[in-house]
Amino acid sequence: MSTIVKLESITKVYGIGDIIVNALAGIELSVDAGEYCAIMGTSGSGKSTMMNIIGCLDRPTQGRYYLDGIEVDTLPDNDLARIRNQKLGFVFQQFHLLSQLTALENVMLPMIYAGVPPQERRDRAREALIRVGLEQRLENKPTQLSGGQQQRVAIARAIVNRPVLLLADEPTGALDSTTTDEILDIFGELNASGMTVVMVTHEAEVARRTRRVIWFKDGRVLEANMAPQDVGLVAAG
Repeated sequence: MSTIVKLESITKVYGIGDIIVNALAGIELSVDAGEYCAIMGTSGSGKSTMMNIIGCLDRPTQGRYYLDGIEVDTLPDNDLARIRNQKLGFVFQQFHLLSQLTALENVMLPMIYAGVPPQERRDRAREALIRVGLEQRLENKPTQLSGGQQQRVAIARAIVNRPVLLLADEPTGALDSTTTDEILDIFGELNASGMTVVMVTHEAEVARRTRRVIWFKDGRVLEANMAPQDVGLVAAG
């Protein structure tokens, strides 16, 4: 089984002089192809910083990060942007859809930057929207969609470039419990089809739907292979 994420002695320091914050302190972590992981921890534990580094949105202060076998921590910005577009898909708590575009057009956007021909862009965007259950909403704009439907569009946009890794940052944080279950069903189906998924969440119920929990505390990995059913016990402790 190939390794999609490999972090070696990753540190992240913010600030200068006497005012510094050690957000990450020597992280050693790997995620293999086909895994479904939750990253958890209290506020300030380093989980969001870790997600930004895995997503190539930030660089470590020290250490090495290999994404799908490529050492990305030293790449120039242009190369890093290309890798991010080709290999990563992002889903956030806020949907970040362009209000003037239809669902289909929103999903087509990442493929424009990837240089995919127009007709293929349309075909793949339609396929991705059908995959998340929005075949009847292709021409609707975000204001014509519910929150759950907008998140489905965001998921379709995240997977349309066929990434090796899907990253989700509190993807159900703005949704009610019923819609949360529906969105988590989609993540489960994507993982069952072979997609590697890493999700940041503070909700134990969400983490229990994954297959492995990585628990952060004080910028370190406290538990790297926690069973999802044990999340409540650690949170209570």
